[in-house]
Amino acid sequence: MESHEGAAAARDCVLDFSRLSLNTFNADNISGDRKSDTRQLFLNYNRLSSLPSSVSLFYNLEILDISNNGLTDLCEGITRLTKLKTLLAKNNRLDEFSLPKDFGSLQLEVLNFSGNRFEEIPLQCTKLMRLQSLSIGGNRLKSIPAEIEYLTSLEMLYLGGNLISDIPPELAHLPYLTYLVLCDNRIQSVPPQLARLHSLRSLSLHNNLLTYLPREILSLVHLEELSLRGNPLVVRFVKEMIYDPPSLLELAGRTIKSRNIPYCPYDMPYNLVRYLDLASKCPNPKCAGVYFDSCVRQIKFIDFCGKYRLPLMHYLCSPECTSPCSSNPQSDAESEEENSVPADRLQRVLLG
Repeated sequence: MESHEGAAAARDCVLDFSRLSLNTFNADNISGDRKSDTRQLFLNYNRLSSLPSSVSLFYNLEILDISNNGLTDLCEGITRLTKLKTLLAKNNRLDEFSLPKDFGSLQLEVLNFSGNRFEEIPLQCTKLMRLQSLSIGGNRLKSIPAEIEYLTSLEMLYLGGNLISDIPPELAHLPYLTYLVLCDNRIQSVPPQLARLHSLRSLSLHNNLLTYLPREILSLVHLEELSLRGNPLVVRFVKEMIYDPPSLLELAGRTIKSRNIPYCPYDMPYNLVRYLDLASKCPNPKCAGVYFDSCVRQIKFIDFCGKYRLPLMHYLCSPECTSPCSSNPQSDAESEEENSVPADRLQRVLLG
């Protein structure tokens, strides 16, 4: 008897107006108690061009699905849904100008804007401190803002099917990120800082413009799935020595980090503190140096899961710093300990 009552109560918490070809949504005929009791509201697969302000009357709403409409903007009223945890708004006509100014005040945990017209990730989205899952796939994004680092609760980031060419190193400041999907973009390189994503289990990079990966990717000890198919990964040994002299900012940063000069956030502007946090250690065990943007890039081939020769990019702090991987950089017979990855490190490697 109690189970039947529980099921009935659960049904009472759901209002489903999906697939009714609605051009507008009028809540006048819904009682105040019903509005108060509603936890899930489904308006997906209709013909709505804007989100009606009456949605704010469902003040206990936790899940709102407005996908597959013709929405071009979201009303200010949505910001009054203080208990809203999940917003599904995929396959509409939304862009970066469609969100209300205070959208970032919501307590969202799941946000799906896939299949819209965003050319930029709205900065309001980077203020959603409780957000755990963000999907903006199949849009027109050209970049990922550095402010993405503010989403420190994020566990899943889906940005596949856009026009993204670069991955910002600030992405490495997401401690709980577990699933990162950047497939079907125009990405040419992966920053070594991503090795700091210690929770990462799945990394999808297929159908991009990658010719190598940073050697630091081997530090992702929890990575179980790496998808690389459809990339122009180099198929023969290539050695590149590319070096841009460090800027005065980088020289100062190197000195502070390599000499362990103490500092705290109150000593300098916030952007400089964040810059110092992005320092990468030189992989040469005989070198105690660090680098930021200026480094020597050198491609090495690694035996990967006993099946592939994967080109990994090694970053060294200066031309004088020799690679730790081999005394003979022209040799393919490198040490097994440094340059092979056992099959159990990755459960799935999708190269083709």
